[in-house]
Amino acid sequence: MDNAAILSLAWQVMETEIEGLRTAQAALGDDFLATVRLLTETLDKGGKIVVTGVGKNLHIAEKLSATLASTGSTSVVMNPIQAMHGDLGIIAGNDVLLALSFSGESEEVIKLIPAVRRLEIPVIGMVGNPDSTLARLSDVVLCVRIGKEACPFGMAPTTSTTATLAVGDALAMVLIDARHFDKASYARLHPAGAIGRALVLRVRDIMRTGDRLASLPLSASVMDAVMAMTAAKSGAALLTHTDGRLAGIFTDGDLRRLLSEGTDILHSHVSPVMTHKPVSVTDDAYAVDVLRIFEKYKIDDLPVVDAVGRLTGYVDIQDLPKMKVM
Repeated sequence: MDNAAILSLAWQVMETEIEGLRTAQAALGDDFLATVRLLTETLDKGGKIVVTGVGKNLHIAEKLSATLASTGSTSVVMNPIQAMHGDLGIIAGNDVLLALSFSGESEEVIKLIPAVRRLEIPVIGMVGNPDSTLARLSDVVLCVRIGKEACPFGMAPTTSTTATLAVGDALAMVLIDARHFDKASYARLHPAGAIGRALVLRVRDIMRTGDRLASLPLSASVMDAVMAMTAAKSGAALLTHTDGRLAGIFTDGDLRRLLSEGTDILHSHVSPVMTHKPVSVTDDAYAVDVLRIFEKYKIDDLPVVDAVGRLTGYVDIQDLPKMKVM
């Protein structure tokens, strides 16, 4: 099999799955709405979403349950085989069962449903066949339509698991909005790692102040700015009006560009060569907002101002890795 044939086959597999996702997307309708409403009702009364499946769908169930839990929708995953040998105790009175089976005929899942229904727990069957056994046993049927599997034999779960995962992600993301789950709530569930720190920390927690802030009056020279940046070990000097309001920023990148032009500017005023009205942020913004600003504007230095524009600090992109927020 030559390289072109390998890449062509890989392309075909991905194209089949992409088409399957489009089909699943187009099929979203009343059954999806009913699922969202039932899940929301369950969570609002203190219940949890118990996700189950067998084979490849058990892996999808694990990922879906983890996504739900991490975004504020309490969820656990339950192995249907273990459930029939004691793990059924995972389910409590206010819960809902989300059962994944694309064929709707997975024996282990089908055997589980009567036991769950005896506990008067509602069942959502996430299936590819609305006429299947699981669909008939479910209170709500969420049909995932795909077209065809990417497997040449039509047997290995490929497009079906991709689409099931995508529809599951859609459920989780819709629940974020439906239940008013915000960034602060997300941060509480992710206290460790860069994500958690970026969401918990405010700009006031990471900004430079005092001796680490190269702040000068608008009348300063370029040499003054260079000396201030050197003393503060900073990548930028911040220029202010007499009332403390931010006037502009002069960076080491600006200095290098000017020197490369062969101009003797060290004893000139910095005002003509600085960036006027630079992008800034307030100290109550989150560190994650700083990351977005750096990425959006392709900058490395961000002044921090108060509500009336007075300079209060400065964030240097080089400080963020040290604080483990990127």
